[in-house]
Amino acid sequence: MTQLDDAIKLCTEDAKNQSQFYDLFLNSLFYIPVLEEEGKPVSEDGALPLLVEANDKTYLMLFDTIGRLTGWADDKAKYLAVTGHGITEMSSAKIYWVLNYGTDLQKFFDPEEINWLKDIVRKTKEKSQKQSTADSGDEGGVE
Repeated sequence: MTQLDDAIKLCTEDAKNQSQFYDLFLNSLFYIPVLEEEGKPVSEDGALPLLVEANDKTYLMLFDTIGRLTGWADDKAKYLAVTGHGITEMSSAKIYWVLNYGTDLQKFFDPEEINWLKDIVRKTKEKSQKQSTADSGDEGGVE
């Protein structure tokens, strides 16, 4: 079991633990299977995530270990490693996410939940930028 598995399990036992899960999610590294274009190396710039169509929905597959990704795909699967907050910032509004598909503690994210996470990430970035600007304005000091 991974830390995310533990956090998901705690959420199912008590909804009060959701904030712990979301904090861990946003600050964790995930492996996203990508489509490999002939003759092009996989890189963050221009790599296309593998999207799965099912039940009239489009899913972005997320895995918290390479082993889980290759267990779902295969050992030759190409992937990118991206943080949870990075995924949140880049994700489209109409895409669903599936975390650790095929495991006992898989988690599905719907667009409403993803938009809520997007809002949290945006507000956190704004607060951080304001704090950074305020800190840089304190350089005058006393001589």
